[in-house]
Amino acid sequence: MSILLKDIKEIYSPNQDLNMFNHVIITDRKIDKILKEIDIDKHNFDKIIDCRNKVILPGLINNHTHSSMSILRGYADDLVLDKWLKDKIWPAEAKLTEKDIYWGAMLAVLEMIKTGTTTFTDMYFHMDKVAEVVEKSGIRAVLGEGLIEENDGLEGLNNSLEFALDYNNKAEGRIKTCMAPHSAYTCTPKYLKEISNVALENDLLVNIHVSETEDEVNIIKDNYNTTTVQLLEDIGLLDNDIIAPHCVYVNDKDIKLLKKKNVGVVYNPSSNMKLSSGIAPISELLDNDINVSYGTDSAASNNNLDLIEEARMGSYLQKVSTGDPRVLPIEANLKMLTLNAAQIIGYSNLGEIKEGYLADLVLIDTKNIPHQYPSYNYLSNIFYAGNGGDVDTVIVNGEVLMENMKLITIDEQEVYKNINDISKKYL
Repeated sequence: MSILLKDIKEIYSPNQDLNMFNHVIITDRKIDKILKEIDIDKHNFDKIIDCRNKVILPGLINNHTHSSMSILRGYADDLVLDKWLKDKIWPAEAKLTEKDIYWGAMLAVLEMIKTGTTTFTDMYFHMDKVAEVVEKSGIRAVLGEGLIEENDGLEGLNNSLEFALDYNNKAEGRIKTCMAPHSAYTCTPKYLKEISNVALENDLLVNIHVSETEDEVNIIKDNYNTTTVQLLEDIGLLDNDIIAPHCVYVNDKDIKLLKKKNVGVVYNPSSNMKLSSGIAPISELLDNDINVSYGTDSAASNNNLDLIEEARMGSYLQKVSTGDPRVLPIEANLKMLTLNAAQIIGYSNLGEIKEGYLADLVLIDTKNIPHQYPSYNYLSNIFYAGNGGDVDTVIVNGEVLMENMKLITIDEQEVYKNINDISKKYL
């Protein structure tokens, strides 16, 4: 399929100045040409999209979600993490069926597409159902079957590996898979070592919560007399390609290890604020050339999956926590949401608007939206004034998933009906 994005108002992409270009041609899932001028009569496009009032960004990447937990949005608020998990979330999750997992993930993907996310990294259970959602919706994803040793054991590890091998590169290549141990406090070093070994043997990413709370810090200190990051290094887990959500509590030695081992950190400011987990030292990590991206965490702890809003919260939080308004500027936010995030999940051809790269793009409307005026800096308007509701069109793998704010691959009303039916068991 060939698509022409015509008469674009502005193109923003990390590390590039594309202001002089006005047209993008997509062919066979990739960005084919970025042009200043074009003679449309000399081409035969399957689709032409008028972008006169549109700003174009690379597709946004949400590197930490538990998508099916959208079913629990608003179910457990204003609790500390330990009680939130043990008293509310884990008992509720015990009631979830495969059907619930499917529709919870579909609700999350619906929300993510509508707010500009084109790729998400997910850790949960019954991930074959989440894979079905990815296949149907057209979004891109990195999926891992979550592992808690007490619940899953060796059988769970084997099932997780089987899922990873069966689903890697499925859905026209839109699915990548990973191993996904929950954390160093729910998995013993021996169990994590086994996971590390199978991940290395099968060239799989490892996605694991790292240093999220002070309670975790104390548990790891009491049990192993070290920090989470240093424990993972001692185990050998950091020899893998690591996706490390949170990293709220890291010391100087931890930071050096994160850099040395090229660990990809995922910043989840809204969830960390809501659960009062703390503020990750993101500006310090960036100063140490550690690759950082954004995640929303689940809709049960955020409570939305809007990455544009997440990036604003993340930027403001770093400014106030460091006392320096210069940290995490707009351009850094864009890079963390796109190019940095793509690199963390193993893509070398994603996260930029560049010829030959995968055609994952987001079109932002700038007309008749009060906070898009005046237009001194559209990127400022998007990240400091806007939200995901400004997203007009979403393209993934060269396929249009939403146009003029109307979803194409998902029946919204069907999703809402199923979610309402499922939620009755919790009321």
